[in-house]
Amino acid sequence: MQDNATEVTAAGIARLAGVGRAAVSNWRRRHADFPKPVGGTETSPSFALAEVENWLRHQGKLAEVPLRERVWQQLAGHPEGPVTALTHAGCVLLLIHARPTVWLEVSTGSDEQLAARLPKALEELLAPAAGAGPAVNAPAALHAPTAPQLALSAPLLRGVAELAAETGARQTFEFLLGRHLDANPRQYTLTPADLAGLMADLAGPVRTLLDPACGTGALLRAVAPRPGQELYAQDSAPELAALTALRLALRSPSTVHGATGDTLRADAFPDLRADAVLCHPPFNERNWGHDELAYDPRWEYGFPARNESELAWVQHALARLRNGGTAVLLMPPAAASRRSGRRIRADLLRRGALRAVVALPVGAAPPYNIPLHLWVLRRPERAPAQPELLLVDTGQHATEGRGGPDWHAVRESVLDAWRAYDRTGTLKERPGLARSLPVIDLLDDDVDLAPARHLPPPAATDGAGALSAVRERLGETLRLTVDLTPPPADSTSAVRWPLTTVGELARGGALVMRTGGNGGHARVPVLTDHDVLAGTAPSGSLPESDDEAVLTEPGDVVVPVLGGGSVARVIDEATGGAALGRNLVLLRPDPAALDPWFLAGFLRGTANNRQASSYASTATRLDVRRLQLPRLPLDEQRRYGARFRALDEFERALRHAGRLGEQLVRGMYDGLTDGTVAPD
Repeated sequence: MQDNATEVTAAGIARLAGVGRAAVSNWRRRHADFPKPVGGTETSPSFALAEVENWLRHQGKLAEVPLRERVWQQLAGHPEGPVTALTHAGCVLLLIHARPTVWLEVSTGSDEQLAARLPKALEELLAPAAGAGPAVNAPAALHAPTAPQLALSAPLLRGVAELAAETGARQTFEFLLGRHLDANPRQYTLTPADLAGLMADLAGPVRTLLDPACGTGALLRAVAPRPGQELYAQDSAPELAALTALRLALRSPSTVHGATGDTLRADAFPDLRADAVLCHPPFNERNWGHDELAYDPRWEYGFPARNESELAWVQHALARLRNGGTAVLLMPPAAASRRSGRRIRADLLRRGALRAVVALPVGAAPPYNIPLHLWVLRRPERAPAQPELLLVDTGQHATEGRGGPDWHAVRESVLDAWRAYDRTGTLKERPGLARSLPVIDLLDDDVDLAPARHLPPPAATDGAGALSAVRERLGETLRLTVDLTPPPADSTSAVRWPLTTVGELARGGALVMRTGGNGGHARVPVLTDHDVLAGTAPSGSLPESDDEAVLTEPGDVVVPVLGGGSVARVIDEATGGAALGRNLVLLRPDPAALDPWFLAGFLRGTANNRQASSYASTATRLDVRRLQLPRLPLDEQRRYGARFRALDEFERALRHAGRLGEQLVRGMYDGLTDGTVAPD
């Protein structure tokens, strides 16, 4: 049976054949027998995958479609959507993983026979008789597909089984799920793997574990498997609950209990008393059930206000713990200080339920622009006589750009402080990083638990030592700038060269000109216009789309087209391989005709930029094709290029000195105002 139901876009065809998207457009224009569109839109048509595959093979452009790519295209183009296809694929992979001989039996024969036999086999796997020891027990989250539903998926399922034979069932599902999440980043709120691992470590080894807002299962997946372990997952999105149940069942022999439903309104596990709860709840939800749940027994520490949904999740987690069990929740920083939640925070402190508040660095998890908190809670067996709260601030481990914080340092700092505190119930001050405070000291009118408000400044020796190190680095950089300062130039009369333009050079083949776009692969770092202007490393990201990403190479020259500044950046080895972001133009010179530093230097001329710019009411736009440069022999170009390169090094040294100077000034102000630096 041909898989004519699966469709593929032009970008997908390009990936299949290992060519650029422009090549696919050329094939469509030049070959009358190229497959006709079967769907999509006029600007983004889609084609039948089987027809495309046959055409490519017939033309000799493809010996065989790579198996991983073929399976992904089948999944992405499934008529019922990729999530349905993922669920069907996950069910079959679980069958292959748990009962491989059954799969061999049902997969013999035609696709129609496969679709007819599979439902019974999957029903027996997903809902076996009591005492059979199921790998997954998730009747509310996961249902065996029917024969009509599986009919469209049969070719995909055979491809999935073939891929599993090469890479393994779990690895196949993780590959397909990861591709889907990369392709649809705005549809899901993901918990980064490093953060999930930290939360799992704070919870410690457990036998029963609950995630009441499981999403794609990142938190439960981060927990180390143990014999006899039971994992409980619930999510209001049925597709996420199903995918999580499959993901966890494929990962370990743990028993997985999955359920669909609104956890606060319709708790699927009301009698559960787990060893631990891990949760990344939705933030700032006003419609969490405030009006319906006023008398719910879970509000042991107070009825949350309408704008305190996170405190509802905190109390739900505590209600599902056994005595002495631990809960770790990712929280917005406002939950530690909003006045509407101060009474609940106070009761959590008095009764010893809230044990630690950890401030994470900016960029640890979405939303990436604020420093989120981790709350570590424990269901108290009895109220401690003199409870203390551990406060940790890891903001010092933030890094520049969007690569996330220094997770190794964050992990060491948090776990070392937590384990020391957990043994004794107290922790000596670790200036600027951690301390434990008696609860009585926090029970004021605000009950503000933000760690930064209570942690002491760094010790004087540490602060002075750090400032001395910055000062030394600044001195070295300033000395370097002196060495790099260009020597005085001899005055001479203006030279009149014959000129050409970037557009003429592009038409003549001396360089290739490309523009940045809105899509690419989500895992590839993106060079943004801000990165080019600031001289920093690639810091952007783009969702995967049908647009082919333009990847930079060493020797390329990148020019911003908005803002009116005269800037051009030569790509080096460290930046090469990044995708080109929006509002950027890439020029790739032929090294036999153009020196890249010569090209970049002349493109930065103020007069050159002025004559190539156009002006709107609120912006300036540069027409790169109109930028001019002289016609010079390659040897002469290199002479100018060497001087331009020296200027670039001088400019970067000045920029680095500026950053160090700002760091030194900020540190001096902080040291003088907090008493760690003496005025003399």
